[in-house]
Amino acid sequence: MKQTFSDTDFPGLFSKLDPSENQIPQIQIRTPVHVVYGGANLFTAETPEKLGGIALKSLEKYAPDFAEFARAMWLRGADTLPAFQHELQEIEFQLIENEAKAKAENFAAWFAWTVYNRTIEKLSREPIEDFRIDFEDGYGFRNDAEEDSHCISASSELAKLGKTESSRVIPFCGFRIKSFAPETRKRAVRTLDLFLTNLLEKCGGGLPGNFVVTLPKITSKEEVEILALLLDEFEAAHNLANGIIKIEIMIETPQSIINERGEIALRSLVEAGNGRVNSAHFGAYDFTASFGISGIHQHLRHDACNFARQLMQISLAPLNIRLSDSVTTEMPVAIHKDENLSKRRQMENTSAIHKAWRTHFNNVTNSQINGFYQSWDLHPAQIVARYAAVYAFFLESADVQKQRLKGFIEKATQANMTGNTFDDAASAQGLLNFFVRALNCGAMTEKEVLQGTNLSADDLKAGSFANIISKSKI
Repeated sequence: MKQTFSDTDFPGLFSKLDPSENQIPQIQIRTPVHVVYGGANLFTAETPEKLGGIALKSLEKYAPDFAEFARAMWLRGADTLPAFQHELQEIEFQLIENEAKAKAENFAAWFAWTVYNRTIEKLSREPIEDFRIDFEDGYGFRNDAEEDSHCISASSELAKLGKTESSRVIPFCGFRIKSFAPETRKRAVRTLDLFLTNLLEKCGGGLPGNFVVTLPKITSKEEVEILALLLDEFEAAHNLANGIIKIEIMIETPQSIINERGEIALRSLVEAGNGRVNSAHFGAYDFTASFGISGIHQHLRHDACNFARQLMQISLAPLNIRLSDSVTTEMPVAIHKDENLSKRRQMENTSAIHKAWRTHFNNVTNSQINGFYQSWDLHPAQIVARYAAVYAFFLESADVQKQRLKGFIEKATQANMTGNTFDDAASAQGLLNFFVRALNCGAMTEKEVLQGTNLSADDLKAGSFANIISKSKI
């Protein structure tokens, strides 16, 4: 056959390409599934345990069994579950006796029971994965003496957490200063200085793991650059490794999305941090309010929010910047506070709690569908719906995803058809990421992930489909 191109030209031509281009980033390290914002004036070393206790009490009161829990969240198959206790007890006995058999015969019951129990276990063991001590919107404006005192008290309490039992430990943490707008920049820098200086002293010269400083309401890359320079100076003054203090940027103004020249600004914000920026949080309500959307029409699924989140994904996900979605403003709180409530008012309270849980559950699920595996919680009772949504997201589709991934591993060097879905290597990495995330967040155990996928523990630990392909060629 006649050819125009010489095969010998190919190596030189394709050497110009970055081999990592167009690949889905592989997920290896743990990332938090939520962040809780709380005013600096209220933060103590007992806060994580206290919030977990409130969440558990809410769950016990308003969803005392797995069927009620499933109906509250509208889990798949919830409408098929019985309402009578003796029937639920019989199902639970079967699940405990032979979980695999019971799952095959009644997936809805297994699904609700598993999500329910894993949520309870999580709330008991580690209710808070990420906490942001807030000196901005969740704190308000106070006189300098008051904010100074809260800088010292909150940072001292944070330092105590490393010396407490596991239920109080926060794997990820940080604090949010005020913005670098003209009216608050001086206060922001003073809070930054006081908090970090006292925290470092109380921690004995080190800082908590996975620690960040959050910069809100960014309007230019220069603001991120200034914060990075301030942190450079702080680290040098205290003999800390350069870059150890990370920056979290908040995307909540139009200028943080599109700059004055009409260019997408997001990457420039990360670059301005000089390697410090590791996460970006979307602030839906400040963002939509900033260009005139009225409060009644502000919500997480507004087209303006979808646009901003998509640009965040396109610009920042390839850089391995952790993305966090915004907050659900409907709080799961009782509408009647009396001590001796009528049955009708008790039912109204339950209905209000369930409705708010369902809203939060749906928002968290939607965020995950769109690739945002972290978002905000503001009220401890929201954490119930948080873990319900996270665990349900992974467990509901795990078996289907396993089937697809197994097909890849069996034919690792070629594209594969599973059912009516065509997959390629990028899809395979996405599927592998799914299971790594499921394992990291506690939705699934290592044994559950490995069973039925043909993965090894080393494959899962590496988190790279390219490694699996390489192994298959040996």
